[in-house]
Amino acid sequence: MSDDFRLGGDLPINRLGLGAMRLPTNGFRGPARDPAVGRAVLRRAVELGVNHIDTAGFYADGSGTVRANDLIREALHPYRPGLVVATKVGPLFGAGGVTEAGPGELRGLVESDRDSLGVDRLDLVYLRVGGPAGTGPGSVAARFEALAALREEGLIRHLGLSNVTAAQLAEARAIAPVAAVQNHFNTARRGDADLLAVCADAGIGFAPFFPLGGGTAGASDAAGGALAPVAARHGATVPQIALAWLLALSPVTLAIAGTGSVAHLEENMAAGTIALTARDLAELS
Repeated sequence: MSDDFRLGGDLPINRLGLGAMRLPTNGFRGPARDPAVGRAVLRRAVELGVNHIDTAGFYADGSGTVRANDLIREALHPYRPGLVVATKVGPLFGAGGVTEAGPGELRGLVESDRDSLGVDRLDLVYLRVGGPAGTGPGSVAARFEALAALREEGLIRHLGLSNVTAAQLAEARAIAPVAAVQNHFNTARRGDADLLAVCADAGIGFAPFFPLGGGTAGASDAAGGALAPVAARHGATVPQIALAWLLALSPVTLAIAGTGSVAHLEENMAAGTIALTARDLAELS
């Protein structure tokens, strides 16, 4: 298993965790997967040493009948000591599409996640900004202040930001400590390298979403095909090298690959044992 990172300075987590988006459905809000398989993936993840699970109240199948938070609670509650569950709030899904929750709507979303996960306090809550096309413009101050107030009340332990710019991170840090940032980043998408450097300097966790490309022609085809020869040298798969690269990139990167398959989970977790060489990293740069 990969080495640990202290989230918010006080929560030790393995840097190779599990993203929960693909537990209820293969993709986003598509047909439901078998809930029993999702629960099996979660139990096996914990057996393999995962103690950081990334979820959201809106991770569900298209009909809303199978939800990631419910699967996590059903499979793992009561939670073993040291298990950190991170969630995200911000998007609102309605008949007119996806909108962003205002400051006054965030309490309800936080309380809903708290209740569905069966906890008294959420370990880490990200403010999710913008939409699928990229980061949202403008200030995050009012919404982040609302979450900071909930942290002061004891509903949240640590705060994070997702899908944000460096300016938005700086704005939020002036309000309350930021424990983690979650942006779109992988071997094929490296535009936030400067933001990662900011996080590294500040000891802020950086958890790339879609670390393997999100099901598109992405990380597996990156770096001019350099992943494949590196994988061959290590007797590994291309996705394993993509994850190992993220972990080698910075001590603050937290890989949260998602899957709805026990076999794929086991493949992903094995990436934590791969030590990339200077030659590997040069080829992948």
